[in-house]
Amino acid sequence: MAESLKVQLRRAPLIFACGTALFSDGYANGVIGGVNTRGLLHLLIRIYGKKALSDKNIDSTLTSLSYAGITIGMLIFGFLSDKVGRKFGMMASSGIIVAFSALAAMSSGANGNVHGLLGMLCATRFFIGIGIGAEYPCGSVAASEQSEEDGIGKYAQHRWLTLATNSMIAAGRVLSSFIPFVMLWILGDNHLSAVWRVSLAFGVVPALGVFLWRFNMEESPRYKTDSMKYTKIPYILIYRRYGVRLAAISSVWFLYDFVAYPFAIYSSAILNDLTGGSDSLRVIFGWNVVLSMFSLPGSIGGAFLVDYIGAKNTLIIGLVSQVAVGFIMSDLRITSLPSRQIIYGIFLSFGDFGAGNCTFVLASKAFPTAVRGHFFGIAAAVGKVGAFAGTWGAPSLSIPRIDLVINCSAFPSMIQAFGGSDTTRGNTGPFWVAGGVTMLTAIVAFFFVAPVSRDGMIEEDMRLREYLTLHGYDVSDMGIGRKGDIGRFIGFGSLEATKTGTSQHLAQPELARRRSASLT
Repeated sequence: MAESLKVQLRRAPLIFACGTALFSDGYANGVIGGVNTRGLLHLLIRIYGKKALSDKNIDSTLTSLSYAGITIGMLIFGFLSDKVGRKFGMMASSGIIVAFSALAAMSSGANGNVHGLLGMLCATRFFIGIGIGAEYPCGSVAASEQSEEDGIGKYAQHRWLTLATNSMIAAGRVLSSFIPFVMLWILGDNHLSAVWRVSLAFGVVPALGVFLWRFNMEESPRYKTDSMKYTKIPYILIYRRYGVRLAAISSVWFLYDFVAYPFAIYSSAILNDLTGGSDSLRVIFGWNVVLSMFSLPGSIGGAFLVDYIGAKNTLIIGLVSQVAVGFIMSDLRITSLPSRQIIYGIFLSFGDFGAGNCTFVLASKAFPTAVRGHFFGIAAAVGKVGAFAGTWGAPSLSIPRIDLVINCSAFPSMIQAFGGSDTTRGNTGPFWVAGGVTMLTAIVAFFFVAPVSRDGMIEEDMRLREYLTLHGYDVSDMGIGRKGDIGRFIGFGSLEATKTGTSQHLAQPELARRRSASLT
């Protein structure tokens, strides 16, 4: 047992090297999200004035460009992840985040023009989004493939994957609140420009660290063995076999993000209640750190459960629990501030416990290696479309004590139909609708999402080979050990490593037979 744990601890760093860059996702999104809602926006307003930000419409512009960049990155690098390589995508994504996080921190306009500064901030945010989006089909997919290699226990595979992906995003969000708070304490209220610039620049640190960590990595054995890097992908056959599965996972991701992102923004109202409308930046940033920590326990707790009850079951349990908590939140008779804060925190925590973790597991392990990047990128991009749909065109949430109006949720006609934001039904209605949408997500997951098994990647790759062979497709060119020295020129390890991939390909049936026998 002790020896097995030691082996896992030696293998786990490879999983984290692939997935940990999503920490940069959580940090970059969290810091920029702070600009939009309850964090660095206060600094920008105090430095440059409210009129400058409203003229540029910085809130909705940053949100739109962020989602556009992330979605484009997911789709483009989903293709590149399969056809060029996981390592190429991971290195490129880290490099993009490093470069444009640094540029964002150095944002400035010609002759000190504020609009020029904000325009540069928006432009860099778009490219940071592309880097973030690239991490999903490259880093997450590579982490999932490493999680089923020899040395990882069969009851720890999903755990390591979720800890290296979704838990890293949650941890990045916490740090994105903590760094501005610390910088404010160090630099003081008289150096607010330095606070927001240093906070944005800190995003370079984790991305650069991961970039260097990944430098000597090789492609995963799964990719070396069963990719279609050098052969044409039979898309019609692939979609005929996996189209329904892709649609189901994409629908779950869309519906979850459609609810999760708008309701995460309600933390601005919670924060205003906690601070009593205080305009002290230290009070606001301090409570912001506390609120950002609610998701982390759910993600970590779900990671230690998902291998035992399965990703599909964990997903459904998390969704149904969110429904129950959401309905409790809709009861305005719960008026005490600590109660509402705790219930809201539990609501967020169950989101990461279930869908936050399990969308990564299901989207990365439900498809064969040859198109895993494609399909993960598509599913994640559909989820981001849901997030955009849930947060765009929202009715305004007014926080008069700090002279701030923010977009809160993309349910404008719904809230108006319930009687408006000044009425009881107008405030409780969205929670009931969100509960209904979350229940629909659980129903879709129950009936249409296929469970994934431990050590299931080899089996799925073998089933794809059999399916393609049955339909007349030549599978002999699958894998990356067949094209001479090409792998060396684009940075995927030595020629000996690619030859190893070929030997694994030739011995695949025997490898699968032995692994299957070891589980019985």
